[in-house]
Amino acid sequence: MTGLLDFYDLNRKLINTALAALVMVLILAWVGPLMADKPTSRLVQSTITGILVGGVYALIALGIVIINKASGVFNFAHGMMMLFGAMVFYAFFSVSSINPLAAFALAAITVFVVLIMNGWSGLRNQRQVVIGAVAAIIMTLLMILPGRDFQLIRAVTGGLVGSVLTGLIVERIAIRPLIGQPLFAAVLMTLAINEVLLGITQMIWGSVEIPLQIFGGLKDMGIPSPIRIESALVGGRVIVRTELVITFILALVAFGAFVLFFRYTNVGLAMRATAENQQLAQSVGLRVRLILAVAWGIAALLAATAGVLQGGATSLSLNMRFLALQAFPAVLLGGLESIGGALVGGIIIGLVQEWANLIFPNAQTGTELAPYVVLMIVLVIRPDGLFGEKRIERI
Repeated sequence: MTGLLDFYDLNRKLINTALAALVMVLILAWVGPLMADKPTSRLVQSTITGILVGGVYALIALGIVIINKASGVFNFAHGMMMLFGAMVFYAFFSVSSINPLAAFALAAITVFVVLIMNGWSGLRNQRQVVIGAVAAIIMTLLMILPGRDFQLIRAVTGGLVGSVLTGLIVERIAIRPLIGQPLFAAVLMTLAINEVLLGITQMIWGSVEIPLQIFGGLKDMGIPSPIRIESALVGGRVIVRTELVITFILALVAFGAFVLFFRYTNVGLAMRATAENQQLAQSVGLRVRLILAVAWGIAALLAATAGVLQGGATSLSLNMRFLALQAFPAVLLGGLESIGGALVGGIIIGLVQEWANLIFPNAQTGTELAPYVVLMIVLVIRPDGLFGEKRIERI
């Protein structure tokens, strides 16, 4: 027995890889015939749908990766930040006018929190205060635009302000006091934030499912809904929901905008430096606490964007907060610190879910089991994920 244990310790990686490959072969041998029995058109439709759904998963995973890169915290409140931001968007989208005083108060509070992100010195900088006042006035004017013709502009502005303010308040009040404390305390704090946001959401909007009709005018614009594809190559008709196509495109646009911001702006460069080593970044003069606040604000904005897109494709309900749990395999699959891995992982999880739903239509296999089975197999082979960075701790 001792000899076997020694042999396993010496060849652990090779043995684990072989076992994972064997499990994958067995699963493919089991699933392959089941998929072969399905019509080609259904398989193509499920593949397209999986890719489209994976775009939203990638955007959710990106928000989780940003917080993890910046502070090393796995944000379990991301699902509720999605729902809360989407509800704020709905609050501006569903009415024909907004109280100017309420809109100005929201804009002013956001500007105030931004100015004090790095301490109270921001309020003594006259130039920053003037810029903030002008920004608050512009945001207020956009949020009080009257009528249904401007509801999208009003909702986008209100959703942006509300989600960013949520992220900044969470970082300032809940996360910043835990800097230097055990990481587990910050993780538990995100769970507490999740429950607080859930309670606030239920008090304001209740627990009833709410339709978000942001794609209601597609037919008026001449866009077919749904999209039907007839081709002999796919063996029949393929039906794709137009809302999913638009959602996927907008999710990729948001993803690409963040990547450009992260790579080619001074703030993005500072975020990358802070993500690598906070102490080293602070030693060269970077304002680490300010950068962490920016990271939380951006993550909250991305969460709200994903919530709005998902809510427009389906509806707004309390179940949306569980969508982040479905995206967690995408985060781990791509790599906890990989932005590109979030995109790849999201699409892979979307495909796996739709294929599992095709094979097992009357079970929860697609959403609850299949992604985690794939995740287990990949992590056995690559514990850091497909694109994760392997770190070596020197002591």
